[in-house]
Amino acid sequence: MTVRKSLLTTASSIFLSTCASSPKYEKTVEYVDMDRFMTKWYVIASRPTFMETGAFNAVETYTFDKTNKQIMIGFQFNENSLDGAVKNIPQFGWIFNEATNAHWKVKPTWWWFPFKFDYLVIGLEPNYEWTAIGVPDQKYLWIMANKPNMSEEKLTEIKQSLEVNGYDVTKLNRIAHGQPSGNGL
Repeated sequence: MTVRKSLLTTASSIFLSTCASSPKYEKTVEYVDMDRFMTKWYVIASRPTFMETGAFNAVETYTFDKTNKQIMIGFQFNENSLDGAVKNIPQFGWIFNEATNAHWKVKPTWWWFPFKFDYLVIGLEPNYEWTAIGVPDQKYLWIMANKPNMSEEKLTEIKQSLEVNGYDVTKLNRIAHGQPSGNGL
């Protein structure tokens, strides 16, 4: 029970600190084709949450349940090294803006966790080769691609396009991807 209380206290603190921050960022891409977006995305760079610190080989996999209009999000990474212990953070979400499919509400699958977070698709390459995900207070940012590696030039280009649109791209961590040793990532 103490672990739950500790996690709930931490999550509440994060939630409350994000409520009293800078002006909200609300821009998203014009439209997300859910069938094309539901795939495996390699996290290339991020300004991570506390749960993702020390992530290597980070991957998010999306599956859309059309019947329940629910998005299952499988987030998996190696902890602290390319062949570190595998950590899973399952989440689920709902499309908040059905006109664009670019604004979701997301929460961990922990049944007792009371908060849903905004998830904004703020960048998306027309061929769905990369995407950028942000949040309204700009505290977090994830740049993901359909392949595990991206050139520094491409990453710089993406960051510049996000910055031109007003999203803070400072303090991003590059996520290393390599050959894990037998952990199934």
